[in-house]
Amino acid sequence: MKAGVLALQGAFREHREVLDALGVDAVEVRTPEALSGIDALFLPGGESTTITKLLDSAQLIEPIRAALAANLPVFGTCAGLIVLAEHARDQHGIAAPSLFGVLGATVARNGYGTQRESFEAALRIDGIEGTFPGVFIRAPLIESVQPGVDVLATHDGDPVLVRQGKVWAATFHPELSGDLRLHERFLQEVAA
Repeated sequence: MKAGVLALQGAFREHREVLDALGVDAVEVRTPEALSGIDALFLPGGESTTITKLLDSAQLIEPIRAALAANLPVFGTCAGLIVLAEHARDQHGIAAPSLFGVLGATVARNGYGTQRESFEAALRIDGIEGTFPGVFIRAPLIESVQPGVDVLATHDGDPVLVRQGKVWAATFHPELSGDLRLHERFLQEVAA
């Protein structure tokens, strides 16, 4: 399996390190050409407005949109979730334009608060034994999901890990947890 990691901004190195540890052929995606031949794509956390601007300047928006339309499996974490969601708003309630809109969810940017409100929580994830260390850094809040979106984990009753077909998204940063199981589960499921 060959997986791409969007490498414009954010925690892309950490995703790459997890994939390397799992023995996955990982490539850093900075150009449209780097999407060629990948079997899955990871969209890392970072700052969603900055990532959107960098995607535009790298001329990656339309190629990624086309790849997602062709059913390329994708896993977005934190800001990656925001760019995948159908609806997003900022902390003031102002709607943000949808970039890819392939995940039937409404999210609030920084919904858990500012950097000072960042936290870690032990999560129960469907299909993973025991708990998983959820690292929440200025995390978005999933306010609602549409029918057809599976909630795989919650925190205080709110969805924090969701799946819609081959689109997976987390409000937290599994790449910062030191635990490889969530990346491994995503890759196993989408490869099946």
